[in-house]
Amino acid sequence: MSDLSTLTPYVSVSELPLQGMITLRADLSQKTVATAVKAVTGLAMPAPRAILEKGAYGVACMSHDEVMILCPYAECAAHVASLDKKLAKLHHLALDMSDARAVFEITAPTAGALRDCLAKLMPADFHPDSFGVGELRRSRVAQAAAAVWLTDPKTARLFAFRSVKQYVYDLLRVSGAKGGEVGYF
Repeated sequence: MSDLSTLTPYVSVSELPLQGMITLRADLSQKTVATAVKAVTGLAMPAPRAILEKGAYGVACMSHDEVMILCPYAECAAHVASLDKKLAKLHHLALDMSDARAVFEITAPTAGALRDCLAKLMPADFHPDSFGVGELRRSRVAQAAAAVWLTDPKTARLFAFRSVKQYVYDLLRVSGAKGGEVGYF
């Protein structure tokens, strides 16, 4: 295998510092659940396949009964305890998943270059009509499970299991290397 340090990027990839992540599984249609999430994050419950972000907090819709709450890493345990207390009378599961995942930021010179970089690796529709800022996709980066969203037209965040972080980082670096531009988007 070639030395990836010799690659010249047209898309930059960096691993972000530890991110607080709470998996909350519950009946998301319950007002009590939405109230508890808002108390922790200051954000409403997102629509399906969406992520809401404000400052250091975010709420991502992962499925019909699951959201991922993003928060400062140091505050995660306290937020899990708060959710458990607020939702004590409801069937739910709130778990600190912070150490299980790595978060990457992918930045491109153009929106099209970012979409091309992601589309080469993930079986998801990255056309602007199908995937915009604030939308989240759960998919795969080659053989690794991942979730991705656009924070702005030229920047994406992606998280994957920490156990495959080097693999995912290397895939993103190769996909975003000069000479591999597709120019589809």
